[in-house]
Formats: sequence, structure tokens, C-alpha cells
Amino acid sequence: MSVNIDEAPIFAPSLPVPNVQEMVKINPSQVPKRYVRNQEEMEKVHYTPHLSSEIPVIDLTLLSNGNMEELRKLEIACREWGFFQIVNHGVDKEILQNMKDAADEFFKLPIEEKEKYAMLSNDVHGYGHAYVVSEEQTLDWTDTLFLLIYPTRFRKLQFWPKTPHGFKEIVDTYSSEVKRVGDELLSSLSVIMGLEKHVLAGLHKEVLQGLRVNYYPPCDTPEQVLGLSPHSDSSTITLLMQDDDVPGLEIRHKGNWVPVTPISDALVVNVGDVIEIWSNGRYKSVEHRAMTNKNKRRTSHATFVFPRDDVEVEPFDHMIDAQNPKMYQKVLYGDYLRQSMKRKMEGKTHTDVAKIKA
Repeated sequence: MSVNIDEAPIFAPSLPVPNVQEMVKINPSQVPKRYVRNQEEMEKVHYTPHLSSEIPVIDLTLLSNGNMEELRKLEIACREWGFFQIVNHGVDKEILQNMKDAADEFFKLPIEEKEKYAMLSNDVHGYGHAYVVSEEQTLDWTDTLFLLIYPTRFRKLQFWPKTPHGFKEIVDTYSSEVKRVGDELLSSLSVIMGLEKHVLAGLHKEVLQGLRVNYYPPCDTPEQVLGLSPHSDSSTITLLMQDDDVPGLEIRHKGNWVPVTPISDALVVNVGDVIEIWSNGRYKSVEHRAMTNKNKRRTSHATFVFPRDDVEVEPFDHMIDAQNPKMYQKVLYGDYLRQSMKRKMEGKTHTDVAKIKA
């Protein structure tokens, strides 16, 4: 693909589908057939909530100060879990709450108002649904607002809500703070990967950052639907703010589903596909999904940190040896990202394009 690094990227088309929030308003007890999952997908036999307390919790202040114990914890978190929660990250509680309140206010708006920011047919900026690639696809029980935040020259402000008042400033403040946290994490990830602190940030050429706010309406039969299908993220890392009081995020760990119990004011971080490729599979981008709730809506705020389209991604030489032969070929990130976005979310199948065939 030809890459123009001065133009805002177009990511991928997504087919228009009904607004879930409106469907629930009109008929709360009905779940249309297109949303119903087969029993195998919803099977809870491998549900292991007792492992939730084992998901690592990392203190960002200690980590950023080079604390060896915290760096060790980060290494184990990335190697064994692919997920961790961070505390003491320095983002003010008020900033977190303002972002939550602003998103809630947006999703409370009448549908006519929200649709002023509707995604176009060829891209995912704005309000709507991503990853809908066929008419037969089983749909997720969620509505989404996606905004590209950084670099600021790539912002498509026509998709940024003007209501509630101050929305843009609130998103700016929140995203600026999350960017700082992301930068600190990239430095620490560089260190545990045996690199100089600045290397991972430098390899991006320019860090891109997107915000996806997912709104999961209540569902009368939550055992029939998924808020978000199982998938791994095609980012470098993802930083997520979830509601303190409504669980829903689950991660795949050793074949089982483990709920990520919210910790007040913590951010959830997960390894993306880019780190998996750079580390030659030492650190895995882990499958995760979102469940729905019978009585409560849930909102999550996912910030994706990823490279520019023209960045080539492949395993570092020092991650390859006789015991760990090279698992991934060199990929142009823009190609990799679009190939993943043009498919429905289906576990880690999209990573096959980067894998060296046996």
C-alpha cells in the first residue's frame, strides 16, 4: 500500500448495523437472532473467576523509577498473562471521572443527535460499529465511539461530539494523561525486552493513539450475547479504563476465561500484537472479550497505542535463538492493521498473516 504520512489514515470499512441502545429502549426483552451466540461460544465450563485476584497489579510510580521488583512483575505479567492493572499512575481521579461522565452524557443523547457523528461507510472514525464485514456475521451487543487522538493533525473533528459541553477538552485532557502513562510503559517494556529505554518509542517513528468508547446496554438474556467477541488487539499496547462497579472484561488464560475485576481508578493494560511480534512470541497479545449485564449498562474506554502505517515490524534478533526460532515475518504495520480490521473479530486468527508458515 502507498503510505502518505501527512494524511489522516483511513482504517477499514464496516457495514451499517442497528443501534443496540435504541433496540433495547424499544423492546428490552427481545434479542434479535443476529446477536444470539451458539452455546459453545458462551460455554462457561472454563470460567475461572478465582484466578481474577492473580492478575498482576503494577505500581507505575515504582516501575518508572526503575524499581527492579516492579520490572520483574511487569516481565511476568507480559509473559504469563498479557494483561495487568496499573495503580499509582498519576492520572487525577477527577480527570478519569470527567471522561466517564462525558461519555455517559454522549450516550444518553437522542439517537438523532448521536448520528450526527455517524461513521462513514469507508472508515471507523465516529459513532457506530467496527469490524462488521458480512451480512451473516453474529453481532456484538455494543455501540461505539472511535476517535483518533494523536498525532493531532490526524484528528477528524467532524466526528468529535459537540455535546455534552466541553467534550473535546475533556477527551484532550484524559488522552494527554493516558499518553504520558503509555510513554512510561513503553520505556519499561523496552527495558524488560533487553533494550535501551527509548528504543520502543523510537521504533514507532511517531506514536499514534486512538480512543474507542464502548457502550454495552443491559441485555435481558446476557447468557445469549457477547458485548465484544473474543479477539487480541492489533496495537502495541492498549490502556483501558473500565467502570468501577460493573464487571464485564474477561481474558483467556491457559484456555480458561478469567474476569478482570475492576480496581477503583486503576487502568487495565494489555500487550498488543506488535509487542508479540517484536518479542518473537515471548510476550503474547491475549484474547479477551466483553460480557453484558442483565440490569446495568457498562462503558469502557480503550486507548490504543500503535505505530505509523509505514513502520516495519519483525522480531528483534536477540529474541531469536535455537530454542526460539523466528516465528514472525517482517510486516508493514499499515497492511497488518487493515488486514485485521477487514475481518470479523475471531480470536487471534488475524495474526496468521504475520506468522512464518511451518
